[in-house]
Amino acid sequence: MNVLALITQGDAVTGLVAVLLLAMSVASWVVIVWKAWLLQRASGDVARSTAVFWQSTAITDAQQKVAAFDREALVLPLITATNLQASGTLASAGDKSQQLTRVLRDALHAVLNKLQHGQVLLATVGSTAPFVGLLGTVWGIYHALVGMAAAGQITIDKVSGPVGEALIMTAAGLAVAIPAVLAYNIFGRRINRIEADLEGFARDLRELLLSRKD
Repeated sequence: MNVLALITQGDAVTGLVAVLLLAMSVASWVVIVWKAWLLQRASGDVARSTAVFWQSTAITDAQQKVAAFDREALVLPLITATNLQASGTLASAGDKSQQLTRVLRDALHAVLNKLQHGQVLLATVGSTAPFVGLLGTVWGIYHALVGMAAAGQITIDKVSGPVGEALIMTAAGLAVAIPAVLAYNIFGRRINRIEADLEGFARDLRELLLSRKD
């Protein structure tokens, strides 16, 4: 008997747990496939975009060239954020160094939030799916034992079937959690590498703009 069979043949609690595990599995795999594609593009785009930026002759020329390579809009927001405007507001208060630090920090946080999207779901699935499966197992065993006690005579062959079916929930919970945990760790390392590249670019960009004569 598999999880789908438990959905259709089990009681309400067993069916609910099985549906929840199935939903968690589908959601995590959608995120895994999407983030694998996103981070693959992002790592290549960041490398190409920063390279073409430093090969450009001017900031305006660099913006146009980077826009053609930066498909996930990870580098371009950092460049665009440095277009400081004196508007008389608190955002324009302070010297140029302070303004650049503030706008680059805000732009970097927005970009990193985009890269981190979906990580919370993977972490949640990885940490909770085993317990959801365990809940289904405990309930299934309890329900099976109550049913057999009501039937009268209890033998090993009558116990092994229902208990084995209930234990499927534990295996299902682990099957849902393990890919989510692995993906979370792998994606976390890739995001950290991209983050380091973006932070380095933001720092170099700030130093470049501060060294220019207005």
